[in-house]
Amino acid sequence: MSIEQRLQDLGITLPPVAVPAAAYVPFVRTGNLVFLSGHIAKKNGQVWAGQLGKTMDTAEGKQAARAVAIDLMGTLSVAAGGLDKVVRIVKVMSLVNSAPDFTEHHLVTNGCSELLGEVFGEAGVHARSAFGVAQIPLGACVEIELIAEVR
Repeated sequence: MSIEQRLQDLGITLPPVAVPAAAYVPFVRTGNLVFLSGHIAKKNGQVWAGQLGKTMDTAEGKQAARAVAIDLMGTLSVAAGGLDKVVRIVKVMSLVNSAPDFTEHHLVTNGCSELLGEVFGEAGVHARSAFGVAQIPLGACVEIELIAEVR
């Protein structure tokens, strides 16, 4: 089954590449690697603002991370010339806007990781880091960047 078919079966439509909000590009390709800049969580086209452990719980944060994964795949599709050209998701790095006592960053980030596994199968299983931070641009609850190998 193609990646496009998996997305269709999951009811996912990929968004266009977002316009950068500062002095950077959405992705850089070098050799067979594509580095995607951090994508912030959005809900209904707007910044998904909040702080885990203060204004949001882990379940909502996980939904936000899943939404980021969809945006990342939209950018990756453009960068790779189609998602069927993705050989492997290599690494995901997640920043979770969280209260000082929040400790479930890894569970929030699972929203992204689990969707990548559903879409890409074994090629979607990746190395990962998840960090809690005091703030993310525009007050977003989650920001995630991704590295992928493409052909």
